Amino acid sequence: MSSEIVWLIRLLAAHLVTDFIFQPGSWVKARRLNHLKAKEFWFHILLTTAFAAWFTCFDTWWVIPVVFITHGLIDWWKSHQPETLSNFIWDQLLHAGVIGLIWIFRFPGAISLDKFLNTCFINPKIWIVAIAILFLSTPAGIFTGLLTARFRVQIPNHQAQGLANAGSWIGVLERLLIFFLVMINQFEAIGLLVAAKSIIRLKEGEQKMSEYVLVGTLISISMAMTIGYIVTKSID
Repeated sequence: MSSEIVWLIRLLAAHLVTDFIFQPGSWVKARRLNHLKAKEFWFHILLTTAFAAWFTCFDTWWVIPVVFITHGLIDWWKSHQPETLSNFIWDQLLHAGVIGLIWIFRFPGAISLDKFLNTCFINPKIWIVAIAILFLSTPAGIFTGLLTARFRVQIPNHQAQGLANAGSWIGVLERLLIFFLVMINQFEAIGLLVAAKSIIRLKEGEQKMSEYVLVGTLISISMAMTIGYIVTKSID
């Protein structure tokens, strides 16, 4: 592994350590209540900056002011936003983007934009995997729903027996997980996943609902395994 990649990993590690492990919930609460007036806000920014400089061995002086300013601005913005998943994701994407830009400016020759774009747009293996992932998300869910519609109508108030949209999310995550397990040839893990889900459903005691979910699960798993097998053979 090149020294440039190790440097990037160290900078990412500094962010993860200070943003999650060394940031108590009381600091986050104080920041949300008092924003820039909270001393915990400044403690966190100083700690993040210090770890970034330390983990990169103090080899680049301008990393210190850049991390201090950008991390402070991002956290200040987040302190005014409601605590939602989307805001959390945006917060982390902004931090990751800053870290990526710091790395690019620190090692300008470490990545070639032309090579990256050519790989993404020309390499057919990337497009095959991307199409498979897209299909296994919403389209495969719709297809599974159509195939199980004849069973669903036999269950009165089936939507009231679970969380809204939870089944769709479970299906998408399940298919993607199985797809990647097939890609890395971990079929034993797929068996454990199917067995665990079957046991959970059978404990509920509703035979019709359990059978309906089991049918949908097997259809979903079959599609994920088939697509995973096809993709694996296509990119070998």
